[in-house]
Amino acid sequence: MNSAPELPPHHPPKRVLSTIAAAAVVMGMVIGAGIFRTPQLVAQSLGGEGALMLAWALGGVFALIGALCYAELSAAYPDTGGDYRFLREAFGGDAAWLFAWSRFAVIFSASGALLAFVGIDYLAELVPMGTLTRALVAGGMVILLTALNLRGVQTGTRAQIAMVAMDVAALLALGGAALWLAWQAIAPQQVATAAMPPVSLAAFGQSMVFIMLAYGGFNDASTLSAEVRSPRDMTRALFGGMVLITALYMIANWAYVRGLGMAGLASSEAPAAALMARAFGPAGETAIVVCVAIAAFSVLNALIIVGGRTLYTAAEDEPALAALAQWDQSKGVPRAAILVQTAVELALIAWGAASGRGFATMVDYLSPIYWLFLTMSGLAVVILRRRQPDVERPYKVPLYPVLPLIFAAACAGVLYSSVVYVGWSGCLISFGMLALGFVVRTVLRLAVRP
Repeated sequence: MNSAPELPPHHPPKRVLSTIAAAAVVMGMVIGAGIFRTPQLVAQSLGGEGALMLAWALGGVFALIGALCYAELSAAYPDTGGDYRFLREAFGGDAAWLFAWSRFAVIFSASGALLAFVGIDYLAELVPMGTLTRALVAGGMVILLTALNLRGVQTGTRAQIAMVAMDVAALLALGGAALWLAWQAIAPQQVATAAMPPVSLAAFGQSMVFIMLAYGGFNDASTLSAEVRSPRDMTRALFGGMVLITALYMIANWAYVRGLGMAGLASSEAPAAALMARAFGPAGETAIVVCVAIAAFSVLNALIIVGGRTLYTAAEDEPALAALAQWDQSKGVPRAAILVQTAVELALIAWGAASGRGFATMVDYLSPIYWLFLTMSGLAVVILRRRQPDVERPYKVPLYPVLPLIFAAACAGVLYSSVVYVGWSGCLISFGMLALGFVVRTVLRLAVRP
């Protein structure tokens, strides 16, 4: 007869994180390489300055509404599993398991690998590296940040605050560069390009895939809801963090358009570097390249902080995974779960490097699954209000149920656009991995059955 191994008793995490630390994780999960890469793709899709700024503003509004939804869920159901707990309460254990599996095998792992590629790609602008060298350095950064976070949650979040400060400084520098060009009466860059087609609904939908990729990640900070000092600290962190991020993104996009013009933005593969070079020469370009690399590693560090927590929580419900449901009380981290998550990230880095399309491969792999579960979490606000009305909710979404339904509808729209963007081949891989989760759970249940 097979049985789970004897393990020390389970100990829950401690409430040690401040509002500032949690907000730093929120901002670190969102402000990464996206804002330094996706504006070019949005400009190519939309063409007009007004449409571009409107699209980024709408993305900020949707993300802020999402943050309000997660603030309610996190305050009512504080848990290291974040969405895992919300989805289990709303849709049952099977849906929660699939989410935990997808976050482990797809969402967090691919996001970490993607950000490692972005950071190394930007560093390669200063220090030329071949494909193999880039993969090795990217893997090395994952290992280094994992070791940093295994020293303890306070160490990880202190590093996060420092890196988020660098992210904010970089985005403000873009605004400063545009203001400098305006002060010097230097007109936006003139680039000869083919005429852009009129903005269509399909083009707007495609642009929202890229925009919401840049705004995405705030939901993952809910895994810290059981470690903040009070439920309202999580609410303040989510709301305040997303307001600041939206303002910074609007500044950055205004700066791109003011310094490069729409045509220049659409034709630049590194608009931040192009803008800083135009305003301040090679020194400005070098500085922003370093900042973009740090931004990528900032999000990667935040992913490591929260990445193992969903796996840790899911393992509590699966006797065969009991070895992963252990919390290191002295360090405040789920050590075994983080190590397993890191191993998967390293495997995906190897896959991305072998494909020759590291960044693009990871985007195709994670986008549809990410927006599927975000849609479900938006609906969970409504379902849980009706199903569990007596649960204490220190914070409630205003204008209920309008805002949660708007958020869920927006996520469903981005899900559809993501499926169209990655195509059936990309969906086959990502949804195939999701289906594999059913097989894995069946095997795990059989392993401990008497």
